[in-house]
Amino acid sequence: MSIKRILIANRGEIALRAIRTIKEMGKEAVAVYSQADKDALYLKYADMTVCIGKDRSDTSYLNIPAIISAAEMTECDAIFPGYGFLSENQDFVEICKHHNIKFIGPSVEVMQLMSDKSKAKEVMKKAKVPVVPGSDGAIDTPEEAIKLANEMGYPVIVKASAGGGGRGMRKIDCEAEVENAFLSASNEALTAFGDGTMYMEKFIENPRHVEVQVLADAHGNVIHLGERDCSLQRRHQKLIEESPAMVLTPEKRKAIHEAAVNATKYIGYENAGTFEFLVDKHGDFYFMEMNTRLQVEHPVSEMVSGVDIIEWMIKVAEGEELFSQESINFSGHSIECRITAEDPVKFLPSPGKITQWIIPGGRNVRVDSHAYCGYTVPQYYDSMIGKLIVWAEDRDRAIEKMKEALREFEVEGIKTVIDFHSKMMENPDFIENNYDTNYLG
Repeated sequence: MSIKRILIANRGEIALRAIRTIKEMGKEAVAVYSQADKDALYLKYADMTVCIGKDRSDTSYLNIPAIISAAEMTECDAIFPGYGFLSENQDFVEICKHHNIKFIGPSVEVMQLMSDKSKAKEVMKKAKVPVVPGSDGAIDTPEEAIKLANEMGYPVIVKASAGGGGRGMRKIDCEAEVENAFLSASNEALTAFGDGTMYMEKFIENPRHVEVQVLADAHGNVIHLGERDCSLQRRHQKLIEESPAMVLTPEKRKAIHEAAVNATKYIGYENAGTFEFLVDKHGDFYFMEMNTRLQVEHPVSEMVSGVDIIEWMIKVAEGEELFSQESINFSGHSIECRITAEDPVKFLPSPGKITQWIIPGGRNVRVDSHAYCGYTVPQYYDSMIGKLIVWAEDRDRAIEKMKEALREFEVEGIKTVIDFHSKMMENPDFIENNYDTNYLG
């Protein structure tokens, strides 16, 4: 099919990022917005805009009837979901199909397969992808959790099958902690995701978080765009990402790429997706989960591969065949710092009006942002106001380039984490690649 007009079911920097690629492809972009986003920058560059609700996301960006109505009213052929909000909502995908609107992403069947982490793990075992030792499916009771934990040996971790963002997870160091950890994690998951189902894994000490970006078309072709190291996190929220992952040897890098590509083929996946792995101190990797959508940190993969991921998401949705793996020329090193409207020490949200906004420039410096001087950061959504991405010939040069870019980045009127990132670029452990997912707590 030929897609001519695309509705972007999202907001902020990813909406603007998508609009740019859509327009470059000669297609039309329709932007939706809440009342809180009526002055958002991305609206200025869309071909059409539609208000879909009030301030809160449940009345706007999660309002499926309003988004479908906007798509039909503007005669859109397709919907681009971005990340967050409805990007992995299976009901939304089905409704799009019912209304003959192309969802730019995978099928609902594959989403279902990968959305339950305990089931996804079983599928990966069949695909011969290494998985963390753990329960065979869901655990129903604390007693069952105690029995398995004693068999596996401590520490272990219980996780919500429908979880994400660190919610519904508890590390357990001894038998006395099992019951309370299991019940509190299950209750948290039930509140956050509407599903309190839990599973258990062996806890990997001091792991690195490495993920592989894949693209797959409707013709059975699958390629990877390299890997990203997303280990620098705070409370399971990623802060800095980079590509390639220096923790991997050439042999392990080849193996993790092959595992992701083979798994993508095994499940019949189509469009862009990401396989997330834990890498232990020996360099061995274990499947953690698959994100059936675009990732926030996709720009670092674009910078080292030269591939516009959103462009190929759209082309794949149109039925176009992918290029070959051999045609990709990976080069250099890319780092991304997430710029959020938060206190740089306590990481508490800092909404408000931006009174100064000076972004960095120069060769191979990229800023993906919807903010501007005079823009008021709403209190209703995620606090990310942009992403600063750099590319250089190697990691040391990329760090130096990021240092300078952060020095040039000036934001006033609200608090941001720019100072935090500047300090991390001077941090000896970061410079020497000596950290793990627990480094910042």
